[in-house]
Amino acid sequence: MPRSRGSRPISMAFEKDFIRLPLDRICPLYAVRTETKGTVKYRQVAASIKEVGLVEPLVVVPDKSDPGKYMLLDGHVRHAILMDLGDKDAPCQVATDDEAFTYNKRISRLATIQEHKMILRALEHGVPEERLARALNINVKSLQDKKRLLDGICPEAIELLKDKQVSLTGFRVLRKMKPMRQIEAAELMVAMNKYTINYARSLLAATPASQLVDPEQPKAVKGISRQQLELMERESANLGRELRLVEDTYGTDHLDLVLARGYVSKLISNARITRYLEMYHPEFLPEFERITETEALAS
Repeated sequence: MPRSRGSRPISMAFEKDFIRLPLDRICPLYAVRTETKGTVKYRQVAASIKEVGLVEPLVVVPDKSDPGKYMLLDGHVRHAILMDLGDKDAPCQVATDDEAFTYNKRISRLATIQEHKMILRALEHGVPEERLARALNINVKSLQDKKRLLDGICPEAIELLKDKQVSLTGFRVLRKMKPMRQIEAAELMVAMNKYTINYARSLLAATPASQLVDPEQPKAVKGISRQQLELMERESANLGRELRLVEDTYGTDHLDLVLARGYVSKLISNARITRYLEMYHPEFLPEFERITETEALAS
């Protein structure tokens, strides 16, 4: 492998080719619980494997203590489903190192918009709606709802939420807002890292009538009076303005903070200054040391 002088060769995280392994040679790191097998997500994966087969391979690593055996790093649910279906082997991707404790952190779960695009792509390639619905373990009506997910959603809001786990109902709520308010609502969701249905409904409740697609339709929110809705609208507007102000000054404020923290760190590293503070301003020294510790943690 070519490399520049003094540099180290780059090692591959996985073997280049997939291999088929007998399931009895793969050792899961944990057993899939009965409660997990009763969830909707488990049934969806099981229906997909039964209908179209295993799409994503299992990820394994050779067991150093037992040649011929492999530890399962990722795919415990898929492995359990294959065992339940009576399959004897499965395609596997072999890792070159034990990533058991970090692999799942590097997986980007399928977001709602990504699933929508996957469904559109499958339909464009001629997959019948009935078969696709069976593979996803949903009915045809739900599949059609997922297909129309982004109808009435502006491109800017789609871009903000493209990799987020927003429910179908959340997008239905956004659809009731005009484009500019959709963007504001999406920005607030991202800033607060909240994508729940209740949060989307609270944003709708705080939306002025002028920013709704159908301003004539009253916003009936259970347990909230008209006065409380008006208060929420004002607070939402204030929060949006404050968010934009923070975005405008965040870069400068962060740079100022880094510089000030670095300066304090240099002061504390000077023994003469430290002794002076201990003698004449002992109340300052613990605070300065705390700032220095924060810098060490951030670096």
